[in-house]
Parts: sequence; structure tokens; C-alpha cells
Amino acid sequence: MTDQSVVLLDGPWRHQFVAANGARFHVAEAGPAAGADAPAPLVVLLHGFPQTWWAWRHQIPALADAGYRVAAMDLRGTGASDKPPLGYDVPTLARDVAGVIRSLGAQEAVVVGQGVGGAVAWSMPALHPDLTRAVGAFSAPHPARMHSPALAVAMLRSTPARRLAFFQLPWFPEQSMARGDLTERVLTEWGAPGWLTPDVARTYRLAMQVPFAAHSAMETLRWLVRSTPRMDGQRYLAAVREPVPVPVLQVHGTADRCLPVRAARGEAGRPYRFETVPGAGHFLAEEAPERTTELLVDWLGSLPAPTA
Repeated sequence: MTDQSVVLLDGPWRHQFVAANGARFHVAEAGPAAGADAPAPLVVLLHGFPQTWWAWRHQIPALADAGYRVAAMDLRGTGASDKPPLGYDVPTLARDVAGVIRSLGAQEAVVVGQGVGGAVAWSMPALHPDLTRAVGAFSAPHPARMHSPALAVAMLRSTPARRLAFFQLPWFPEQSMARGDLTERVLTEWGAPGWLTPDVARTYRLAMQVPFAAHSAMETLRWLVRSTPRMDGQRYLAAVREPVPVPVLQVHGTADRCLPVRAARGEAGRPYRFETVPGAGHFLAEEAPERTTELLVDWLGSLPAPTA
């Protein structure tokens, strides 16, 4: 059995645990701490599936050097965050993020997410508008776009669609992640060819061997599929279909084999910036770290001044 300490990797950041929404969440933080004379703008980074906070290891020190307070968070059920039996729907994950922002002593934050974390980031302006300064979405079409016919046709009979169908089964997918090689297969199949190195594969494999982590991560993917015809899913989609009232940066890799770039662009914020990264797959922050950092720093610098 793997202890959650395997995800508390050393680096130019500080690990801490914060209480939010009735649970405890792990964040890797860098930049000025809370209580500074001139508080730095907070940027919250959310990972995708099957990742942890470590997905942003290249961007954490770079954003801190650029003058931002950075908090890369383990989502509910992953890494070193709590793994309660319930709460793996996107509205609850958004409440988790809102609680973490408050627990970090900030009045608002720029929320940046990858994959599933991107879906949570997209949802923040609708569900927690007072706390959301801007949204960065990497490899993550807007949730309303995800349920559009165009994307459904684009993904029909694709490997990701077959994976999502397999993930709906009970027990088997999480066992394949915790005890088999499903984590490596997902990272390989969704990224650009050749990006995955043995050390990265091992890090995420160990993270999925933390008790309950694989099941919790799978539950969010199950909710994204199963909630669509249900009332909770329809209420969520109705909320996020409203125009995004904050600045948005959306970035997609041209070699993304999970969500095709041709179907990614859709919803616009005020203002809205869409960028592609040639040759990069689904895991942009790791596959194209320098370009991802460059885009983030440039966009963050263009945002209006934070609320006093």
C-alpha cells in the first residue's frame, strides 16, 4: 500500500494543507505568502486526469518568479488531499476550489485548469463569480461545448470514447490503474507520441496507488458522463451556459488525442484568447512546459489589476 507522502515531492515550493468545504486539501505553494504588505495576485492551478498537482511543476516556480502567489492544488480524492466517499461532481469540486481560495486568505484568484481541472476552472465564474478573477483552460473545451453534437461526432468511435465507456464500469478501471498499467496507457494515448518518460509514468502510477485515489479520480469521470441526463447535470449545464463574464485563456495542443483541437474552440469570455500549441498533446503543462509558461505569464500580465 502506497502512502500519500509519495506525492509530496521536493522542489521550489512549500507543501501545506488547508481546510475547505468540509475536507482537507493539499496545495504546493510558491511566491509571497499570505499577509504580505503588498499581497501578490493568487493563481490556483488545477490538474487533470490522471495527474496530481505535480503536473504544474514547471510553471509553479516560473509564475512565482513573475510575481504571483501560486497554489497548485490536489483535487478532492487525488494526491495528498482528502478522499471522502462522495462529492466528485464538478459543482462540489468548484466549491472545494472556492474554499481553498478563501482559506489561503485571498479575495479572488485566477483559476487555471488542465483537462478535468479545466472543466472546474470554466465553471468557477458561473458558480463562484465573486472569487474568480479570470479563467485559464488547458486541453479543456467549455463544458457546454463538451456536450455539443460537434464534439460528440468528433469523438465517436475514438480511443478516448472507448476509454470513457470502460471507465463507467465498476471496480475494474480503478484496479487497472492501481495494480495494472492503465495510468501509463492513458498518459500515452492522450498525449503526443513519445512524450511520456519513465520517471513521469512512475510518479503518476505511484500516486494512483495511494488508497482510494484511483477510485476517486474515476468517480469524477463517471459523473461527467452519467450526470448529463440527470437533474443535477442539467442544472449544472444550465448554469455554465451563461456567457463567461471574466477574461479567458484557452489553450489546446494540435496533437491532443483525447479532445480534438478542431472541436475545442467555442465559448468566449470577455475578453477571450484562444491559442494552439503545435505538436503538443493533452498534457500541455508537461509536454510543452516552456510554451505553457510563456502563454500564462503573458496572459496574466495582460489582466486588469486585481480587486483591492
